[in-house]
Amino acid sequence: MVVKFSPGLLEQVKKLATHPQTPVSLKQFVEFGHRPSPLTILRGNQFVQNELPVRLAHRVVELENLPHGLSDMPSIKRVKDWYTQSFEDLMNLPGPESYGVPMKALQQATDDSGTGRKGLKYFNPGNNGNNGNDIQELDAWNADFIKCIERIKRRHDPTVTTVAQGVLELKQHWQRSNSPLLKNTSGSPLPLPTAIQSFLDRFYMSRIGIRMLIGQTVALHKSSIDPRLTRDDYVGIICTKTNLGQVAKEAAQDARTICQDYYGVWGGPEIKLLGNQDVEFMYVPSHLHHMLFELLKNSLRAVVERYGVDCDEWPEIKLVVAEGKEDITIKISDEGGGIPRSGMPLIWTYMYTTAENPLLEEGYDRSDFRAPMAGYGYGLPITRLYARYFGGDLRLISMEGYGTDAYLHLSRLSDSEEPLP
Repeated sequence: MVVKFSPGLLEQVKKLATHPQTPVSLKQFVEFGHRPSPLTILRGNQFVQNELPVRLAHRVVELENLPHGLSDMPSIKRVKDWYTQSFEDLMNLPGPESYGVPMKALQQATDDSGTGRKGLKYFNPGNNGNNGNDIQELDAWNADFIKCIERIKRRHDPTVTTVAQGVLELKQHWQRSNSPLLKNTSGSPLPLPTAIQSFLDRFYMSRIGIRMLIGQTVALHKSSIDPRLTRDDYVGIICTKTNLGQVAKEAAQDARTICQDYYGVWGGPEIKLLGNQDVEFMYVPSHLHHMLFELLKNSLRAVVERYGVDCDEWPEIKLVVAEGKEDITIKISDEGGGIPRSGMPLIWTYMYTTAENPLLEEGYDRSDFRAPMAGYGYGLPITRLYARYFGGDLRLISMEGYGTDAYLHLSRLSDSEEPLP
């Protein structure tokens, strides 16, 4: 199905793609959303209505100009159409003033970037005794805006797997044309070109940011309607007292369950938690769970495949927590045989996997975090992006013939802004 967009809309996309994006820090998210009122929600929604089209436009223009012919692949064109459609939805949505919301309630745009473009800030200026409860038009606009961005989020659910499919389509094209980009002179497969790797890093980091912005905005709206829906230690999807031990236990259980199902084993390798498990810090629990789950899943697979499914007693996997003033560091150690030194540069490349038969679970594309036991080689690169999104990092050190140590660094300062591409 070919989607047609008007020339005027495409001009708007190109224009907004030249405007800077506005990053938000974890600390800003929490300070803004603490005890939200309808007026607070309105100003947050104003920011998102102003910011999302800019972020979407950046991605549309990049999707049109990808290297090595990737832009011509059918799946990539489909993703570009999704982003353009979402841009159009936001541009066509009337502003709150069209609903009769008084101008005094609106956040006024300013040009603080020196670019000539007036933008909005993500901050809560206080309500001076007016929380907006007496402005009935607020509820109508806020509700319509939330429906719009929820629809956008659902539209983009399959993005990760659809872009992966687009890269596969390009590799199949190279195979048919005997492209030198596919294999080296000795016939060994080559990693994806650096330009495509860099694009995927930028694209998926942007996607994390867009979904964070939408998820936080929707959650704050729901908690403002009925505060009973939200725990006291949550601000939107951010937990101000994320308990690392609790999240680690849940991730370990989930990883062991998928390992048992995948290999048909009973129990599987034990995961031992060491260090201070009672650490509490401000973070997005779903992000933390995803990162720990992905790393533990890799370790479980490595151990089971090294020792075999009939092993009487697998060596345990250790998860160690270290608490510093700036960072919380989690080390996951396994005895899964490690990675050859020649293979270490490849672990951060997309489409690189040690799995024999890459496989995606049914329903994988309907969630940010569901993952197969071994898929398209996206696990580690995307896990590192999640770590870096709020100022952390992920490193791997491996001993071939023994095992691998993964070091997940998480910033506890909460003041790092989104590294928007």
